[in-house]
Amino acid sequence: MGAVAKREQVLRVDKLKKGYGPVTIVEGFDLTVHAGEAVALTGRNGAGKSTVLRCIVGADRPDEGTVTVCGTRMSETNAEIRRTVATVIDDLDFFPDLSVVEHLDLLARAHGIHDPDALVDEVLEEVQLVPQASQLPSTLSSGQRRRLALATAFVRPRRLLVLDEPEQRLDVEGVAWLGRRLKSDLADGLAIVLASHEPALLEAIGAREVRLGGPRA
Repeated sequence: MGAVAKREQVLRVDKLKKGYGPVTIVEGFDLTVHAGEAVALTGRNGAGKSTVLRCIVGADRPDEGTVTVCGTRMSETNAEIRRTVATVIDDLDFFPDLSVVEHLDLLARAHGIHDPDALVDEVLEEVQLVPQASQLPSTLSSGQRRRLALATAFVRPRRLLVLDEPEQRLDVEGVAWLGRRLKSDLADGLAIVLASHEPALLEAIGAREVRLGGPRA
């Protein structure tokens, strides 16, 4: 990938402030992330990592400050934003009556993927859920459900990937796979922001660490 593409700014956070009730969790937070770059938010529990991620993807509205993605002000309802940002920040509530493959196929088609069948098959193979493709999510193990959650991000277009502790419930092999997958996405020009407690994952993707401080949860 050329140097120009790497310098392209994908995410900009300016003077972010967010609190809940009388408690301010994050204040005056700035962040810039470029194409092909991974940034890891680190810090103790309660420092505000998840709060920042939720504001970045529009799940929470900042009390002050702005979030801009590819030059567009963050709005969860903006169609352009939805085509740009993929997230895995909470345990997903899967549709109870849709199988694993039906979930992924629905997402791929909803986001206008040109050849959804081929992409879904490729992602199922990669996340090692081919044998479980016809199962309902409720029948999966916790590790398999985590892989399915990650797969929902991989079957849609994205320029920014936002992940909250993506290594949760993955074994050592799963963390190694995730590192390889994210490194490949970075090479393709994706920008990644994540919160993680897994040094091996952060090292694998060459993440720049940004430490947050704040009240303990």
